[in-house]
Amino acid sequence: MTTKTTWPLVRVLRDRDAGLYLSGVLVSGFGTSALWLASGVWVKDLTGSDGLAALCMLAMWLPTLAGPLLGTLADRGRRKPLLIGVNLLLGALLLTLVSVDAPGDLWLLYAVLFVYGAAGVVHDAAESALVATAVEPSLLGDFNGLRMTATEGMKLLAPLAGAGLYAAHGGAGVALLDAATFVLAAGLYALLRVREEKPAPPTGSRRRRSAEGVRHLWAHPVLRPLVLAGGVTMLCAGLNGAMVYAVVDGLGRSPAYTGVLYAVQGAGSVAVGVLSGPALRHLGARRFAASGIALLALAVALRAVPSDPVALVCSAAIGMGLPAVLIATLTSVQRETPGALLGRVTATAHTLVFTPNVVGLAAGAALVELVDHRLVLVALGVALLVTAAPLCQSPARAERTVSRSSSDASPA
Repeated sequence: MTTKTTWPLVRVLRDRDAGLYLSGVLVSGFGTSALWLASGVWVKDLTGSDGLAALCMLAMWLPTLAGPLLGTLADRGRRKPLLIGVNLLLGALLLTLVSVDAPGDLWLLYAVLFVYGAAGVVHDAAESALVATAVEPSLLGDFNGLRMTATEGMKLLAPLAGAGLYAAHGGAGVALLDAATFVLAAGLYALLRVREEKPAPPTGSRRRRSAEGVRHLWAHPVLRPLVLAGGVTMLCAGLNGAMVYAVVDGLGRSPAYTGVLYAVQGAGSVAVGVLSGPALRHLGARRFAASGIALLALAVALRAVPSDPVALVCSAAIGMGLPAVLIATLTSVQRETPGALLGRVTATAHTLVFTPNVVGLAAGAALVELVDHRLVLVALGVALLVTAAPLCQSPARAERTVSRSSSDASPA
């Protein structure tokens, strides 16, 4: 009884390996968030081009599309040595950026950011797989929630620190900071006490092994609806994110006010991360995800109301609602996937869930110029409620539905 009533943060930190993992997330997340901001500013300062600055984010996001393929690397060997190696590789790679001081050197920055993104896909897949091995199953929901809290907390603090460091020492100073955080994270992963069996030699072609992650997700009655709901939710979230400047205009505020809305949204995400473990145990993954999506739907639709208090409340609600489906999906992937497949399945799930966010941002950037943003926000709210509805049915009924649909599927 005591274990169930202990605050999730205490439960996780009492677990030595979970505490080390969480520390590694904090350290590397700080450096990544700082570089995320500084890289764009760096390019802007060197070239004066907004488009070239935006390419920094594109370079980091592109490798996500190859998630199913990159995820196979996380299943080829032991995950702990892989995590240590990836962190040390990135630490060494970032040191090369100290030579970037002219527009002609930007090819190196883009190349490093691309490798950074690809290594991040492998890192996240290996980390998720190793977490499922090292952390007690009862703590997975709490850990993933606190991981979200740590990540969002770093997004609030690190960009400010990165901006200050950039102003004082330029982009090279931020790159050195990020390199140091990766070395420190590698040291934390080295302290983990995890026993891993050496995986069996791979069989079949690389393409076939990559497809196994997709097949597992599509056939699984628990994971398929969560991943599909996560992808649709992130698509809507991207469209909603593209409307933020129109929302600020409707409030009669300057564009800088978006920083206030994002800060409030981040605070909401920090809060839900702490509460997600108990919520997952009480509601289950499907209902927890559905509750978050429903809250997100209401918040997105109400952003159409031109009121400062409403906008602030909606930003906090978006921050609380959006992570729910992400935490529920990742935790379910860890619990429902065999260890030998976990790297591929995690990377595939990340690709299917997060890629629509980029599509939504791009589509929203065009849509906001053509349609009244209030109509778009209300439509998104309705779409999100429709997305949440199937998750409210019982898992047993969902399993029967999936079984019928897969057996009766038309070849067309």
